[in-house]
Amino acid sequence: MRFAFADSKLKKLYTEEKGAHKYPAGVVDAFFDVIAIIANAPDERDLYKLKSLHYEKLRGRRSHQRSLRLNRQFRLIIESAKDKHGRFLWIISIEDYH
Repeated sequence: MRFAFADSKLKKLYTEEKGAHKYPAGVVDAFFDVIAIIANAPDERDLYKLKSLHYEKLRGRRSHQRSLRLNRQFRLIIESAKDKHGRFLWIISIEDYH
C-alpha cells in the first residue's frame, strides 16, 4: 500500500534515521516494522487482519484518524486518503498514549 509522511521529521526518521534518539529504541524498531507491513499490504483490510497492530479508528475530534500499535505505550497515527492513483495512508505522528 502506498504511504506518505505528513511530518517531515518522521520522513527523515524513515529515510535517514535522523531523530531516532528522541524515541526509545524499541519504538524506532517497531516503527520500521510497521512501515514495512504497510508497504507490503495490498490495502487497509490487511492491516485489520494483523491483530498485533490493533488497527483501530480513533474517537472524538480525531475520528478521521486511525492508530497502529508500536508497543504498549506508543502508537503510529495515520489517516486514510485517496488521490487519482487510489488509496494511500498519511503517516501523521508517533504518539505516547499513556
